[in-house]
Amino acid sequence: MHRRPEEECVPPLVAEATLPPDLAAKAEATARRLVLAIRAKPRGGGVEELIHEYSLSGREGVALMCLAEALLRIPDDDTRDALIRDKVAAGDWRSHLGPGRSLFVNAATWGLMVTGKLTAETTDRGLSAALTRLIARGGEPVIRAAVDMAMRMMGEQFVTGRTIEEALDNSREREERGFRYSYDMLGEAAVTAEDAARYFAAYEGAIEAIGRSAMRAATGEGIHQRAGISIKLSALHPRYARAQADRVASELLPRLRALALLARRHDIGFNIDAEEADRLDLSLDLLEAICLEPGLAGWHGIGFVVQAYGKRCPAVIDFLVDLARRSGHRLMVRLVKGAYWDSEIKRAQVDGLPGFPVYTRKIYTDVAYIACARRLLAAGDAVFPQFATHNAQTLAAIEALAGDAFTPDRYEFQCLHGMGEPLYEEVVDPEGLNRPCRIYAPVGTHETLLPYLVRRLLENGANSSFVNRISDEDIAVDDLVADPAGLARAIQPLGAPHPLIRLPRDLYGESRRNSEGVDLSNERRLAELAQGLAASATETWIAGEGGTGREVVNPADHRDVVGTVFDATPESAAACVERAKAASARWAATAPSARAAMLRRAADLLQAAMPRLAGLIVREGGRTVANAIGEVREAIDFLRYYGGQAETLLEGKAHRPLGPVVCISPWNFPLAIFTGQIAAALAAGNTVLAKPAEETPLIG
Repeated sequence: MHRRPEEECVPPLVAEATLPPDLAAKAEATARRLVLAIRAKPRGGGVEELIHEYSLSGREGVALMCLAEALLRIPDDDTRDALIRDKVAAGDWRSHLGPGRSLFVNAATWGLMVTGKLTAETTDRGLSAALTRLIARGGEPVIRAAVDMAMRMMGEQFVTGRTIEEALDNSREREERGFRYSYDMLGEAAVTAEDAARYFAAYEGAIEAIGRSAMRAATGEGIHQRAGISIKLSALHPRYARAQADRVASELLPRLRALALLARRHDIGFNIDAEEADRLDLSLDLLEAICLEPGLAGWHGIGFVVQAYGKRCPAVIDFLVDLARRSGHRLMVRLVKGAYWDSEIKRAQVDGLPGFPVYTRKIYTDVAYIACARRLLAAGDAVFPQFATHNAQTLAAIEALAGDAFTPDRYEFQCLHGMGEPLYEEVVDPEGLNRPCRIYAPVGTHETLLPYLVRRLLENGANSSFVNRISDEDIAVDDLVADPAGLARAIQPLGAPHPLIRLPRDLYGESRRNSEGVDLSNERRLAELAQGLAASATETWIAGEGGTGREVVNPADHRDVVGTVFDATPESAAACVERAKAASARWAATAPSARAAMLRRAADLLQAAMPRLAGLIVREGGRTVANAIGEVREAIDFLRYYGGQAETLLEGKAHRPLGPVVCISPWNFPLAIFTGQIAAALAAGNTVLAKPAEETPLIG
C-alpha cells in the first residue's frame, strides 16, 4: 500500500469514514457547538494568532519559514545574513502592527520590522537613520541577533519548559483542570554517536523525573491517566536508516529496551514517535521486538504514533492490533495527521519513485483519519486510542463514533502545547464534552526548538489548516463543520490526486520524463535490486582491445577483480580520430529530431540496465548503492534533457556542428557527467571521441 495511486486507496476509505445519518447529525451538531464556543472566546494570542497573522499563503509567512530555516540549516554567518536580507527586507511587516493584535504578535512584528529596516535600503528619516547608525556600529551580527530573538519569541510559545523539571512544574495547573501530559525532549535525529548518547541520557533523566513526579502525586490513577514520554528513535542512533538495519538492531534496540524497562519501573507511558515514511518498517520492527521482550510482559505502557496522511496507515493499525493481541499488551496508539508532508512529497519527486507515500489532498488525510479512528475504536481490547487533532469536526466525528458509554481508559484526545487549547478547554470541561485530553509537551531550549517550530508552522500555517481557518471570520461555520467524506466524494473521479502536485515521473512536465529511482526502504524493491546486483557481479567486464590487459580491482576490496582493461595506444587513438572525422558529415546531416530519438532510446536502455550498471559503479567506483543509482539516473536525465534541447533549439534551423569533440570522463562521476558531455555533443551534431577516466575505465 506504500505508494498506491489515490484513485485506488481513497474510495474504500471514504466508505469507511462515512457515518450513519444519526451519527453524522450528532457529529455536525457537536462540531458546530465547539466552533461557536471557540469563536466566542477572546483571541488568546500566542502562536495560534501568529499563525493566523502570518499565513503561509503570504510573503511574510514564507519569510518567517525562511528565517527559521536560515538559523537552523546554514552553518556560516555570511550566508545567513544574505538570506535574512533577502527575505526580511522586502516584507510588509508594518501592516501586521496595530490594535486588535496581541502583545505577542506586535512584539514579534516589531522585531521583524526593525530587522527589515536594518536590511532594506531606505531614505526614511528618524528611526531609519538611527538604525542605520546602529548597524554601522554593530555590523551584521545585529541583524542575526534581531532575527534570532524574533524566532526565539515564537518558538518559546511551543515549549513547556527548558528542562523536564521546569516543564513538570509548568504543567501542574492544567493537570488540575483535567489535562494529561506526554513529554518530548526536543532534538532532531542524532548525527554522531555523541548526539545519540546525549539524547539517551536526556530520555533517561526525563523518565526518572516524570516517574518521581507521578509517585509524589500518588493519585492511584492507572497508566493511561498518568504523564508519559515520547521517544524519537532517530535521536537514539546516528544511522537510523534501512541501509544500516543490522546496526540498528544490534545497537539501537538495546538502548530502546533499557528506556522501556525504566519506564515500566516507573509505570509511565512510553510512546515511540512517528518519523519519515522510509523509516516506518524499521520502527515497526523495533516496536515488535519491544512488545515481545520478556521483561515487559503484561505491561500496558507501550505506545506507537501513526500518521493518517500515510497511505499505509490503515494497514499499520491492523498490524498494531494484531501485534497487541499476539504479545498480550494493550498498546497505546496515537493517531496524528502527519508532520512531514512537504518533505515526503519532495523526496519522492527527487528520488523518482513510483508514487507518493502520502495523500496529495488534505481532505483525504481527514477522511483517512476518521476511517482509522473507527478501526481503533473497534479494537478497544487491544489498543488504547489517542486521537491527536486540532480539528473540531474530526474530534466531533470520533466522539459520535465512540458513543455515549465512556470510561477514562477507553480513549483520549490529544493536542500540542500552545496549539488547540481553546478547543480542548471545551472538551475537558465537565459541562462540555467531559473527555480527557493529553497535551504533547515539548521540552528544551530555543536552540533545539527550531526544527520542531518549522514543522508546526508548516502543519498549521497553511490555508487548509483548521487552526488557521477557525481564526478567519470570513470562513463560514458550515464550511468548518462539513463532513470530509462528503467533500471527498464531491471530487470526481473519486480519489483524484491534486492537479497541481506532479507525480515523480511527471516532475519536468511535458519537456521530458523523470528518470525512475529505486525505493531503498521497500523490501520487495531491495530484493529485486539485489538480484540485479548479483548478476552484475558475475559478468566478465572488459574495456578496450588488443595489447596487454591490466586487472581492475574494487577500491573497497582489492580481492574483488572487477574486470580487465586494455589501454589505448597512440596508433589506436589516431585511428579513432580518423573514424570520428569520417563520420562527421553524415552525423551533422542527421535531423535533430532523429538525434533526439536516439538519445531518448539510449536513456530507456540505461533505465532498463539500472541494476547492472549500478553494480558495476559500486564495485569499480567504490560507491554506495544509493549513490550508484543516483549516478545512473543522472545519466538518463542528461540524455533526455539534451534530446529535448536538440529538438527545441535546432530542429528546422540552420546550424553548423564543430566536428569531432573530445569528451573526458571525470573519475568521480564516471557515468553521469561523461554521458552528459557525450549527449550534449551528439545532440548538437558533433561526433565524439570519448576518453574514460583511468580509475573507472570499465564504467566508461
